Amino acid sequence: MKKQIIATMLVSSLAVSNVSFAADTDGERQHHEELIGLSSGIVLGAVVAGPVGAIIGAFTGGIIGKSVADESELESQQAQLALQESRMNQLSDENRSLMAISDQYEEAQIQLTQLRAAQQQKLTELSLGLNVQFKTGSSELVPHFKEQLDEVAYAMSLSPELRLDLTGYADRRGDSTYNQALSEQRVAEVKSYLVNKGVEEGRLDFRAYGASAPMTQEQSFENDFFDRRVTVKLVTTESALTANN
Repeated sequence: MKKQIIATMLVSSLAVSNVSFAADTDGERQHHEELIGLSSGIVLGAVVAGPVGAIIGAFTGGIIGKSVADESELESQQAQLALQESRMNQLSDENRSLMAISDQYEEAQIQLTQLRAAQQQKLTELSLGLNVQFKTGSSELVPHFKEQLDEVAYAMSLSPELRLDLTGYADRRGDSTYNQALSEQRVAEVKSYLVNKGVEEGRLDFRAYGASAPMTQEQSFENDFFDRRVTVKLVTTESALTANN
């Protein structure tokens, strides 16, 4: 009879506690879970073994409730860890992308520096004069000098304010009329090649002197080779205007 009375009181107490729990906020969830285990243990212990059983049951129920609360907290922590891991992976990917972009930018800067150095070297050569050599009695461009003229055309495309002076020559073999015509043909061949490579014709000044302006006074087989040429020289717009006036 006493056991039934105790059980009835405990059940009533549990019902009141449950009503109170329903009005609590989410911040007290862990505490409620522990109380639920505790209350359940009291009822179970009271029914089975009286007051002593109620104490033991309360202890056991408290452990059960604490376990439920710990498991809930563990799940929350795991969710937070998963979120942080995802964010870290995202930041790692972004960092790798930034490093790749940085490497590409550095490589582009190196290439740009090299191009500028090559351009400056070519402009320096042109300011001193580039000689395009020809075979005896020919105005045909050989592949080696075509490659050099390709570089000249590229340098001109980067410096639109610059002009080129083309001057044709011939060696002293043959009569003067033939040599004059041959030197003019050589200038025309170089001029046509540069125009086909994109250099505007208006940026090219040209003339021919035949055999009237040899490089040296002494005539020889070697000196004749150097006289068969078209000199390509870089001039500024101001210099060209002064020369024409």
